[in-house]
Amino acid sequence: MKALDELTFDNRFARLGDAFSTHVLPEPLDEPRLVVASAAAMALLDLDPAIAETPVFAELFGGHKLWAEAEPRAMVYSGHQFGGYTPQLGDGRGLLLGEVYNQAGEHWDLHLKGAGMTPYSRMGDGRAVLRSSIREFLASEALHALGIPTSRALCVIGSSTPVWREKQERGAMVLRLAPSHIRFGHFEYFYYTQKSEQLAELAEHVLNLHYPACREQPEPYLAMFREIVERNAEMIAKWQAYGFCHGVMNTDNMSILGITFDFGPFAFLDDFDAHFICNHSDHEGRYSFSNQVPIGQWNLSALAQALTPFISVDALKEALGLYLPLYQAHYLDLMRRRLGLTTAEEDDQKLVEHLLKLMQNSGVDYTLFFRRLGDESAALAVARLRDDFVDLAGFDAWAELYKARVARDGNDNEAQRRERMHAVNPLYLLRNYLAQNAIAAAESGDYSEVRRLHEVLTRPFEEQAGMEQYAQRPPDWGKHLEISCSS
Repeated sequence: MKALDELTFDNRFARLGDAFSTHVLPEPLDEPRLVVASAAAMALLDLDPAIAETPVFAELFGGHKLWAEAEPRAMVYSGHQFGGYTPQLGDGRGLLLGEVYNQAGEHWDLHLKGAGMTPYSRMGDGRAVLRSSIREFLASEALHALGIPTSRALCVIGSSTPVWREKQERGAMVLRLAPSHIRFGHFEYFYYTQKSEQLAELAEHVLNLHYPACREQPEPYLAMFREIVERNAEMIAKWQAYGFCHGVMNTDNMSILGITFDFGPFAFLDDFDAHFICNHSDHEGRYSFSNQVPIGQWNLSALAQALTPFISVDALKEALGLYLPLYQAHYLDLMRRRLGLTTAEEDDQKLVEHLLKLMQNSGVDYTLFFRRLGDESAALAVARLRDDFVDLAGFDAWAELYKARVARDGNDNEAQRRERMHAVNPLYLLRNYLAQNAIAAAESGDYSEVRRLHEVLTRPFEEQAGMEQYAQRPPDWGKHLEISCSS
């Protein structure tokens, strides 16, 4: 394990120069204090988790200190926001402090969100508030525990710094980790500003550092784009299978690595609702739960446009054509496993769609249904779950199809079925009301609930003694929380 002053920096993105980012120093928070830290994320940097409780830890990630080898940079990019193109965005409240490589040879961006104003802050103050920082931290680590590709979060640092949003709140910083924070919008920025030299430099950077195997292909850039399509298809399949709604799928929030990042008004489904809109500001429902699949393809098309200087339009279209079939294959595989099935049949898609339609019309808790379905044999499970549905005849018809399908699957050992299903169906999920309870306590100075919730969510599939309250259906008030982009 390393101490904080033993990290090894290799700031590869900073070396691209001032056309790609601007040197900015963090603005320190007043009276920085540790809110929560992830030991698992710290391990990615080979850091001893005990370091999190030291004063220098809060000072470093609260903007008071900086490594001599760090090169804090605010990245410039653009993007399509709610379908409209914004020519220049960039890190308005975040800084890429530098890139650290660990003993395994992996590079990790250290990206500090809430670090103050940059040239890209526009009308903003460059700050993040405690509320949004806690939400991003919990989401990053919770998605990772579920097996969903995501950026990671190392810590949240709170403060006494006043920040004004709809009301006065406290400023905070969250330290985010990812192999890269390059977005679709980076490519769009250089494409639409006709900076062909920088666009080519960016493409080479991403290809060489993040998709080196594509170098071996006859058309390396096309091979890279295909892999980006594949990664996004798989990521969004996992979002849909686990009921995750991102909320702001602008192209500047889409990772070139196909990982989830830039957490804002996200939510997991409580009652199943395919039309669920988690972002209070999304008045048209562009980023509703069911729209995430087509929007993923739309965003990839926007990236494809920016890559036309390197790849033919026909080849890009062909690669984009892989998205939906790949998504459907990944999604159906996940849903089969959630249903406890180990083989594939032609009508499995209809079985899933039939179930979701019944859930939609009955307000069934999406997460708990699948968990309870694996508690016992298929026959006993559907008998117990029947009362959750309004259309009893419809559910009975589905249950008969499901029991017959399980019988044909041939894996009828009840203990093995339970183990297999519980390994993919979480008991604990980051529900909005649980996050809100933790935030309310933290805003009053009590960080114990944030830390407890984080710990529970690191093992979402394991039943944890004494943690039953985290596996309950939300109260009515908890289902109707309005979350906006405001941070």
